[in-house]
Amino acid sequence: MTVTYVIEGSRVTGLEQFWTVIGEAVNGPDGYFGRNLDALADCLGGGMGTPDDGDFVIEWRDHALSVHALGHGETARQLRRSLERAHPTNRPAMRKRLDEALAGRGPTLFDLIVAILADETTPGRLRLS
Repeated sequence: MTVTYVIEGSRVTGLEQFWTVIGEAVNGPDGYFGRNLDALADCLGGGMGTPDDGDFVIEWRDHALSVHALGHGETARQLRRSLERAHPTNRPAMRKRLDEALAGRGPTLFDLIVAILADETTPGRLRLS
């Protein structure tokens, strides 16, 4: 039996809210499903994320709203926050990614999240609606 987890795109107003929405979709109220991209990938890989660790679909409803909420502006905001804590050797690459986001270029948080959710190595599937 396939389990469907629904992300309501209208509730995704930024990255912090995305973590809340996906956590609740998968694990119920106050559910946790990672708070960074690496944790998201780990949770999707099975064994520590989806409750049944079986076949599942993540249905992202109204995803077009999330495209904007997790777009270049939010990507730049998050990169600025990360830049402050980054190891000095990582700062030049992060600064370059920040400059790209500020110019409206490069992958957005939405792009990165979708790539993780759609990764063929995870047991589930992504459906955008």
